[in-house]
Amino acid sequence: MEQHSILIYILLAIVVTNMIRVIPMAFIKGPINNRFVRSFLYYVPYVTLAVMTFPDMVLTTPAYWPGVVALLAGIVAAWFRLGLFPVAAICSIIVYLLIII
Repeated sequence: MEQHSILIYILLAIVVTNMIRVIPMAFIKGPINNRFVRSFLYYVPYVTLAVMTFPDMVLTTPAYWPGVVALLAGIVAAWFRLGLFPVAAICSIIVYLLIII
C-alpha cells in the first residue's frame, strides 16, 4: 500500500472520529430534558459493549458450548451486581476450565 493512501485513510479516520464528538457538542447547548433521549443515551455504552462482546464469547472458543456456558454465568454474575472485572474474570475462568476438560 502506498504511503500517500495510508495517510489519507488515517486523516479520514481522524475526521470521522472527531466529527462524531464535535457535532453533538455544537448542536446541543443545554441539558437534555427529554426522558426518551436521556434513557437512550444512558444505555448506548452498555449496548455497544454487549454487541462487541457477546458474539466473540461464543465464536472464539473451539466449540460453542463453553462460550454459551460462560455467557450464562456472566449474566448470572452481572445479575448479582458484580463489577465488570469480576464478571469478565469468571467468564474467562469458566471458558478456560471447560476447554481443558
